[in-house]
Parts: sequence; structure tokens; C-alpha cells
Amino acid sequence: MSLPPATPLLDQVPTPSELRQLKPEQLRQLSDELRAEMIDAVSTSGGHLGSGLGVVELTVAIHYVFNTPDDKLVWDVGHQCYPHKIITGRRDRIRTLRQGGGLSGFTKRAESEYDPFGAAHSSTSISAALGFAIANKLNDKPGRGIAVIGDGAMSAGMAYEAMNNAAQAGNRLVVILNDNDMSIAPPVGGLSAYLARMVSSSEYLGLRSLASRAVKKMSRRMHEAIGKAEEYTRGMVTGGTLFEELGFYYVGPIDGHNLDHLIPVLENVRDTSEGPVLIHVVTTKGKGYAPAEESADKYHGVPKFNVVTGEKQKGSAGPPAYQNVFGDTLADLADSDSRICAITAAMPSGTGVDRFARRHPERSFDVGIAEQHGVTFAAGLAAQGMRPFAAIYSTFLQRAYDQVVHDVAIQNLPVRFAIDRAGLVGADGCTHAGSFDITYLATLPNFVVMAAADEAELVHMTYTAAEHDDGPIAFRYPRGNGVGVPLPDVPQKLEIGKGRIVREGSKVAILSLGARLEEAKKAADTLEAKGLSTTVADMRFAKPLDTDLIARLMREHEVVVTIEEGAIGGLGAHVLTYASDEGLTDNGLKVRTMRLPDMFQDQDSPDKQYEEAGLTAPHIVETVLKALKHNSASVEGVEEATA
Repeated sequence: MSLPPATPLLDQVPTPSELRQLKPEQLRQLSDELRAEMIDAVSTSGGHLGSGLGVVELTVAIHYVFNTPDDKLVWDVGHQCYPHKIITGRRDRIRTLRQGGGLSGFTKRAESEYDPFGAAHSSTSISAALGFAIANKLNDKPGRGIAVIGDGAMSAGMAYEAMNNAAQAGNRLVVILNDNDMSIAPPVGGLSAYLARMVSSSEYLGLRSLASRAVKKMSRRMHEAIGKAEEYTRGMVTGGTLFEELGFYYVGPIDGHNLDHLIPVLENVRDTSEGPVLIHVVTTKGKGYAPAEESADKYHGVPKFNVVTGEKQKGSAGPPAYQNVFGDTLADLADSDSRICAITAAMPSGTGVDRFARRHPERSFDVGIAEQHGVTFAAGLAAQGMRPFAAIYSTFLQRAYDQVVHDVAIQNLPVRFAIDRAGLVGADGCTHAGSFDITYLATLPNFVVMAAADEAELVHMTYTAAEHDDGPIAFRYPRGNGVGVPLPDVPQKLEIGKGRIVREGSKVAILSLGARLEEAKKAADTLEAKGLSTTVADMRFAKPLDTDLIARLMREHEVVVTIEEGAIGGLGAHVLTYASDEGLTDNGLKVRTMRLPDMFQDQDSPDKQYEEAGLTAPHIVETVLKALKHNSASVEGVEEATA
């Protein structure tokens, strides 16, 4: 194990207040030490490395120039916020990142006054910063809203909606576009830095204002024409015409790693009355750490790693990851079905669509961070006879719910939704948990909603979805590796709305939906040992329900327990509603529903999260025993005999 890096200057800067006491010539050393500290910290915790490395100098410069936390700094998504956390009073906890009881991997209001707005989904920063800016303006309080948004996040329509609404904020809103991937501007160098300083300087802006006042004495038409000419001339030189059209004063591009360039421009923007302003900085993801710079993904998200060699800690091989099972299965199906195509919203490898794309590139579409467009695009494809699969994380599909309802469900279009990261997701915490998709999809008419219990079931459900042309269909599956069951050589087309009996009993019935099936089987083993004969059913479908199976199990068992990796309103609610409507609970049947708790769970290991949620085998057993004990004196003897 290597020793922590020496950081004599960083040791003197616990918060931005101390940072602002430094001399400008000290900021380079501080940035180098901050980068070294971040690399060392992430090597022990894992997390998002490349994004943070790319904004070290920018982080230092923003906190040095602006009066945070009175000026509200909003980081888009939050992947890049680790350097920010280190210099805003959280350095002593930085090695607890993404761990239970530790720091969140994203910005979080409860953590610090320097995190004014929580984030983890992209493209929200400009809207939030605008809200802070306008609120301060309306209340005649000092303070700006500063949004740092990456070029990827700028692919989402929400960013432009916010910019289109930003004019009233004036100089209280500053947007910093962190361009680390797109070629949307001229090359960065000494000339562009000079131009950026010039067009943001008080001299230039003062002359511009004087000229504007003089031109106003001419006709309105002439005034507008000359104003446009100045804007477009400046835009042609600097590359910011699009942002000028949205009402922003554009400055840039500038080198986001050159503090001699960054500091003067930020100071000019801070002191100007012009605004809102967009500063375009160009950075390198993974900057300053050779293994990250040389890696294809720039070490975007990493497990623990060796700082010296960059070698990442490898887990055991184990069963295949669910997203890879999906991607390979879909690619296989597409070999013989030219109608199948795949859509992802900036998550090709995370959803397995990259594997599909390698074999069928012409039928693979990455729409960027634009889930709304992706869903409606899929609806258009389906309306024209294609078989589109929209592969989107559960947490991100929430962003397109209106399109799911209006453009897909109402029109009964056969869009296939492959819902990745269903259930709890561990280190990313509540912002990325797939807690709500069963509830928000199973409530919609025309929808079919499935949940895979294991990787073999996922193969069957992918094929079933491909063959389902009668309306929208969704199947959900968890993050991580499968349970180790063999993958079928030939996929099976499942009968819509029909579950399966995994084991047969007579007293207790456990109705499992999705990946809690293994826990249900463990619980059944324990209950059998206690003399309680137990049936385990894999329901497969949350909608339509297998009402024949449910009715039979309710008639033949004393206790029925449903279990699912989703919030209230899912399988359990639908089963209870059906049982109530049919009078199946009128004769003393004990029905219990097990689901995620009505809370947002913080990051931890998935096992600990499910323990906290009460969705493990011992919890199932406890639920059954309490139901029997509460309603039947006879079970007390069973418990005593098997204790």
C-alpha cells in the first residue's frame, strides 16, 4: 500500500475561505496537490475518477474567484464533484465516498452548504442555478447562480429550455460549459485565451455599451442590425453564435487547465454587468493521471485501483452481467429479424447495447442524454413496423414518463422497454435506484410488465418482448451479475400473464416477482424446516397478473406473501386489489406484501441495502411467522417445536 501524497499547501486549505487567501501563483501547486489527493482517495474507494480529474483547475478557479457558498455553485450530474468536496470541508471523509454512512458520490444538500443543489441525473444545473439567481434578484440579495455543465449533458433538451428562459437573471447567472469531448469550437490556445479575456474585459464591454447607446439614437431597425452584426462577428471568431441566440453573452473557448487564462476571465465575468454569461472551457477528462488519459473511457467509473500502475482491482469472473446477457440475446435475435433495433440514451455499455451495436451498427442508436426523445423515437419506429428496444435504466426512464404514457401507451405501440438497474443499485444510492418502474408502468393500460428472476429468464423475456406486437411491453432486470443458472440454447416465448411454480407446498405461498426469487427459495427452505409447507411462485408478470394462479394459491394456502424489488403500488398492490375485488380475503386468508420501504435509501453495498429494506430470506420468514402467530394460536406450537 502506497503512502498518501504529500500535500503541504492543500493541508492549509480546508474550505474556500482559506483558498481565497492564497496568492494566484500558489494555485498551480494547490491544483497539483488536489489532483494527487483525489487520485489517492478514489483508488481506495472506487468511483468516478476521470470527470473529477478534468475539472481540478476549474474547481480551484471558481472557488477562488467567486464567493461560495453565497454564490451557488451547481455541478451538473455530480460525477466531477470530488475535488469540490475535498476543498469544501469534507477532505477528512473523502475516502468514505459511495460507502455506507460515507459521502455520497454526487452533490447532496444534506452534506454541505457548498452543495446547494443535489444532482445525479444530468442536465439540471442551468435550471437550478437560474432558480437561485432569480430568487436572489427578487429578494434583492447578493449571490449568483453558477452552473458547471458538461458537453454530454448539453445534449439534453432541458439544458436549452433553461437557457431560453435565462435572460431575466442578467449577470447573476453564469454557465460554464465544460467541453471535454465535443469539437464545438475553434482550437484552444494563446489567441483564443486572449480573445476570451478581451471580450469579457470591462474595457471591451464598456466600449460595447457606449457604442450601443450611440446606435440607439439611430432607427430601431439599424440598431438591431448593428447589434446582430457585432454578435455574429464575435461568434464567428469565438464560436458561440448558438449561445448568443439563446440570450447568453459567450466567452471562450479557453483552456480549462491553464489558471493564468481561467482566473482573469472568471474575474472579468464576476465583475461585469453583462449577462447571463456562458464561459466555454475546454478540458481533458482524466487530466494529470496517465492511465486515465490513455484509457478509452478515461477512467470514468472505476473500482479500487493501484495508483502507481493504474491496475484496476478485478472481481471474480462469476456469471455474466445481466446487461451483457440482454445485449447478446438481442443481437442473436436480430441476426434473423431485420425489424429489431436498439436505442440507448448515452448508456451503450451500461445497457449492453454496445454488444448489439458491434454486430448491427446500422440498427443501433445512441440518442444522447435524451430519454424523452428516445422513447418517442422508438414509438415512431414501432408505428412504422419496426421492433424497437428502448434500453434505459429504470431511474432514467422516469425522465420520459410523459412520452411513455402519451406517445406509447395511449397509442398502444409495441415499443419494448429493457429496463436495466431495476431495484437497489448499491454505491450510487437513491438517485440511481430502480425503485418505481413497476408502479409507474403497471398502472398504465395496454402495458405488459415482466421482471426477470435470473439470467435465463432474461433471455426468455427478451425473446418474448421481440415477438410481442400487440402493444408496449417492458422487462426489468437488476444491476450486476446473474445468479449462475445456465443460459438456454433456445429462448422460450413466455405466455403473457402466466407465472410458474418453482416449488409446491400447502400452507404458505410466496409470490416472487423478479430477482428476489433466490431469497424466496431460501426462505422456503427455512419454513419447511419449521414444518410449514411452502409454495414458491415466480410470477414473471406484474401486469397482466396471473389471476388463475393467484386465485388457486389463495384458496389452497393460509398465508400468501408477495415480494418485489420495487416501491409500494407494484405487484403487492395489484394482487391485493385483485383479491379484494374477487373476495379472496373474506375467509381469513393472511396476505402480506413485501416491497421497498417508503424512503430514499442511501448508498451502501446492495446486500446491506436489501437488509435495510427488509427483503431478505430471514425477513420473509419473519413476515410469515408473524402473520400466522398474529392470527392463529396453533402456530405457537410450531414455533416452539422448531426453535
